[in-house]
Amino acid sequence: MSGGPSVPLREIVSYLDEYLRVRDVPDDPGAQNGLQVENSGRVGSIVAAVDGSQATIDGVIAEELEVGPSDGGPPLLLVHHGVLWDGNVPVSGRRYRRLSALLEHDIALYSAHIPLDVHPVVGNNAVLAERLGIPVEGWFGNARGIPIGVWGHVPSALASRDALRAELGRAVGTPPPGPMLIPGGPERASKVGIITGAAGSMVAAARDAGLDTFITGEGAHHTYFDAAEWGINLLYAGHYATETLGVQALASHLSDRFDLPWDFHDHPTGL
Repeated sequence: MSGGPSVPLREIVSYLDEYLRVRDVPDDPGAQNGLQVENSGRVGSIVAAVDGSQATIDGVIAEELEVGPSDGGPPLLLVHHGVLWDGNVPVSGRRYRRLSALLEHDIALYSAHIPLDVHPVVGNNAVLAERLGIPVEGWFGNARGIPIGVWGHVPSALASRDALRAELGRAVGTPPPGPMLIPGGPERASKVGIITGAAGSMVAAARDAGLDTFITGEGAHHTYFDAAEWGINLLYAGHYATETLGVQALASHLSDRFDLPWDFHDHPTGL
């Protein structure tokens, strides 16, 4: 990946912290939103990925070694799920392997979890709604005291459950047969809510918000009966698949602002 001059890491981090409101949006303590791994100080490109896993880190390093680093310097790895979820643990085992690989190759890592989910422009939920042609009319659900989901009325062309399911599959790249549909609600959807990732437990929140259809990534077994008994169409499109959108939208935004090339490292989990 080649590009122009490098940009100071601190400038990008300062911008991201403010743009995503990482100090204001509540999250799980393990999320540790913001800069998780620093580098020598400059960034020549951006690589977006869903997970800061060893496979992702190794894949980004392999690509850098294969095509050569950007003219401006090492990449910033921008992820939704960072490398510190284990909490305050020793730098050994997989924690050591992840950090040592990043540091050896001078790769900085920035993570944004709920701050990315709820962003009104580049957030996972807002971008998926846009992909489906659903204008955001409001928010619902509760994540540590803030609304996390978006809702709106589905376009008439996608009102049938089958049409919405097919379009959702295209929007997130869910492989055939596409998203799982639990047809608990009306055959023609109207008021649709979206919370990407593992938000199956939010079916009750969707019901309370007066939605007839709820889109998320995955959920527990009992959510089948929750949806059926509460009259909700529930669509599971995959945790990973539904959360590829925000990091790409954010990377594209940063690319425009800082004139840096960007790429997406795809490492699907199938979940």
